[in-house]
Amino acid sequence: MKKSKNNLDERQEQTLLQIEHNGCWLAFWGLAAALVVQRIFFDYDFRNLAGECIVFAALALYIAVGCLRHGIWDRRLKPNTSSNLAVSLTAALITGILGFVFTVKRFPDKIAGSLASGVVYAVITFTVCFAVLQFSADLFRKKQAKLEEEPQENEEERDSHI
Repeated sequence: MKKSKNNLDERQEQTLLQIEHNGCWLAFWGLAAALVVQRIFFDYDFRNLAGECIVFAALALYIAVGCLRHGIWDRRLKPNTSSNLAVSLTAALITGILGFVFTVKRFPDKIAGSLASGVVYAVITFTVCFAVLQFSADLFRKKQAKLEEEPQENEEERDSHI
């Protein structure tokens, strides 16, 4: 199949990229909200959520791997321990609350057990999230170092040919 010529000027290309960017994040957070709402308000059966889970996981993995491959971390956060702690604590708090709500819904007379369940959810989420973020930050730093070295090598090669 022959690729057709791009009919967009630079401004239109940037606008299209912004629209695609917003659409991607709308899909990501929309899927996350749909999963939470379905889990809270409807009887839990993984078969009912499997499609959304697969699309959400694929989108999250694509974004994470794509960003790491191109040496991109985040617009606002830095790839350091304090940022990773803050993000992991936020994820743990949200997951702990949701875990508590899910368990209370299933076992309304077991408040203490539901609270313990929420704490376990939070601890596991914090541990996994922090470990993955720290590992990803290390990969990011290595990729950044590699990307910073490449232009210097190309400049030296270009200078030697002159």
